[in-house]
Amino acid sequence: MLNYKIYYINNKDRKENKSIMEEKVKIATRQSYGEELANLGKENENIVVLDADLSTATKTNIFAKKFPNRFFDMGIAEQDMLSTAAGFAAYGKIPYVSTFAVFAAGRAYDQIRNSICYPNLNVKICATHSGITVGEDGATHQMLEDIAMMRVLPNMKVFSPSDDVQTRWIIREVSKIEGPVYVRLCRLASPKIYSENETFEIGKAKQIGDGIDATVISTGITTNEAINAKKQLEKEGIFIRILDMHTIKPIDEETIIRCAKETKKIITIEDHSTLGGLGSSVCEVLSEKYPKKVVRMGIKNKFGKSGKAEELMKYFKITTQDIIEEVKKI
Repeated sequence: MLNYKIYYINNKDRKENKSIMEEKVKIATRQSYGEELANLGKENENIVVLDADLSTATKTNIFAKKFPNRFFDMGIAEQDMLSTAAGFAAYGKIPYVSTFAVFAAGRAYDQIRNSICYPNLNVKICATHSGITVGEDGATHQMLEDIAMMRVLPNMKVFSPSDDVQTRWIIREVSKIEGPVYVRLCRLASPKIYSENETFEIGKAKQIGDGIDATVISTGITTNEAINAKKQLEKEGIFIRILDMHTIKPIDEETIIRCAKETKKIITIEDHSTLGGLGSSVCEVLSEKYPKKVVRMGIKNKFGKSGKAEELMKYFKITTQDIIEEVKKI
């Protein structure tokens, strides 16, 4: 199994600082996906994996090495790959399909819509390298609209995990449900948020804290930014709560409405366009069920840029400091 974990403390301090070490672990959700997919392959022989000549980057190569007879490199032909996955699903297999998000949601949209969602086939689309944190690859490869595109499709469920533990749970959990699934994964390594024994539920946000000054609803890589903002704000006597919205569709309407009632301000943050993504989903819920102003943080009707991931997050104002500044505007 490949090891992509980065530790920020010295080995000599490992035993004395085990809990600190766990907090500092950084792992990309695409790596978590590859490792857990291989684990799942041992347990379920119906799982097959398809990739579009990007298995080293998407980490499906881990599965390929263990189960070469159940791995299919379709080459640079995403439309063909999704159509083939539909065929596998029609005959009882559980295909996990991987490529970069810009190619999965973008290039193969027609096949996802007509060949997978319309007949409600059991295909799991696990798209890596989403959002601006693709970095230097630039605007052409930074998929900022995939949540919007996928969540409007009937029968499709949409997930956006925030860390290693949550990703592994989602990859395992979606194998148990029938129908098409889109899982949004990240290239950039991010800290572990949850312990190994944390529990999650499809369609139910994970609430962190119970402050009443604001609710920050986050997803994916922005959840860690929100947690850091929460800690810093507490030092100044400002108390917020976070909703880690790992399931974008079906979205947790009940918790969104409850938090809108209990807190002074609602803020959403995402590594995605503010049009059609998490922020729009939250606005749709509140406009119909409990009207309240929502501040949407994300990429505002723009294409991405080429640069280091951390610099791009600052440029597009989706960092810890940006959240702090927005909360303080209350």
